[in-house]
Amino acid sequence: MSSRPVHPVPLSQVEVFDHEADVLVVGFGCAGAAAAFEASSAGADVIVLERAGGPGGSSAMSGGELYLGGGTRVQRACGFGDTPDEMFAYLEAALGPHADAEKLRLYCDESVEHFEWFCARGLTFEESMYDAPSWMPPTRDGLMWLGENAWPYNTIARPVPRGHRPAAENFGGWLIMERLAAAAHEAGARTHADTLATALVVDESGRVVGVVASNYGKTVRYHARRGVVLTTGGFVDDEEMLADHAPVLLGHGKVSDGLDDGSGIRMAAALGAATRRMAQVEAALTALPAMVCRGMLVDARGQRFINEDVYPGMFSHAALHHPAPWWVIIDEEGYDAIPERDLWGVRPQHVAETLAELEEELGIPAGALETTVATYNRHAVEGDDPHFHKNPAWLRELKPPFAAVNPALGFNPGGSDAAPPGTGIAGFTLGGLHTTVDGAVLDVSGSPIAGLFAAGRASSGIHGEGYVSGTSLGDGTFFGRRAGRAAARA
Repeated sequence: MSSRPVHPVPLSQVEVFDHEADVLVVGFGCAGAAAAFEASSAGADVIVLERAGGPGGSSAMSGGELYLGGGTRVQRACGFGDTPDEMFAYLEAALGPHADAEKLRLYCDESVEHFEWFCARGLTFEESMYDAPSWMPPTRDGLMWLGENAWPYNTIARPVPRGHRPAAENFGGWLIMERLAAAAHEAGARTHADTLATALVVDESGRVVGVVASNYGKTVRYHARRGVVLTTGGFVDDEEMLADHAPVLLGHGKVSDGLDDGSGIRMAAALGAATRRMAQVEAALTALPAMVCRGMLVDARGQRFINEDVYPGMFSHAALHHPAPWWVIIDEEGYDAIPERDLWGVRPQHVAETLAELEEELGIPAGALETTVATYNRHAVEGDDPHFHKNPAWLRELKPPFAAVNPALGFNPGGSDAAPPGTGIAGFTLGGLHTTVDGAVLDVSGSPIAGLFAAGRASSGIHGEGYVSGTSLGDGTFFGRRAGRAAARA
């Protein structure tokens, strides 16, 4: 953990509290908004502490995808039948190895209800399908594929699209946060903005009974009569914590609002809270899926390493474990087939009549790319990809002239900081506090810490070593709701 002091404050040292509520929610992203709404709706008096000037956080900067399924109205309207079991089978594989089976099972079983909860909060979803690989559809379509129809997942579960997007142009995270923040306020939650929580307050029994915070340099003390819910986000913005737990993201871009510094995780850990899956991350290689699937993705040695039609987060994770730089190789026919709206203004940086010329320009070992393309073309003519099982729909012989695109110089799908020059990768952390399905934070012995709850990226959710878009907003709100209800009755 970071060396910055976050020692808990004994209740005996607090002479007077400046504010009090039944439930304190620390952090006003999607998980905090969901927790505040549910706690308030359960009859609790709620104060939300937000270090920024208002609600939003990294959630508001996201694409707005929500991973939901099991048979939602949008799925049915688009002609897809789905079940919680099929959803679970896909996510257990895609979010694994080591996905949290207990949390995931609950998330899948109650996914339709969670979808309806979003609708009841004022979000609308177009009953139409965006049927092409994309980080984020450039349309208002309400449903998209998120890797369910790519190998090996199409052999594990019946392919059904589950990426739900609210009716917004391009990025939709702001709309989700706008609706959820409004719902929390309408339910009665109060917000104290520009207020940074710095320590937890504990009584003589070890129960969390409040928070010490800073507001423009002034110390402010908050009493929580029932519980504190930490929804402070992950730790991608803390270089020391990254070096300790998730060094794979060091030197890469950060998908965040700049405030995901692990503060909530550290405050709880100072009480003996356990953490889980701290090395797990989401990585986004800033390459266009519409371009990747029509060509091939190679590493610095000119070698393919995955089927290019997978969900782009999966080829991003694979890239992390192959030598950089990475290149999208495409021919003129493939490039011209990409709809202009899916190009995001990206143009090839290198064009050559021969692969030998392209190898020299890219610094790829002589003959390596020629061998890779020759093998790919031979199998494409046969309509099969025995090495990586790319869907035949995207399998086509590549012919000169050839182009190469460096993802490090392409667009940024993360919605915040661009990846540093030369990497093309941006990401965020998935690990956090070890919690029950109701958000109770567990200590290192496996016992709940009384009065303390967590959700969102401050906690370890449904993820194992994998990630799919929409599962962060999805599980953050789902388990944020449960944490809010549990804190209200604590």
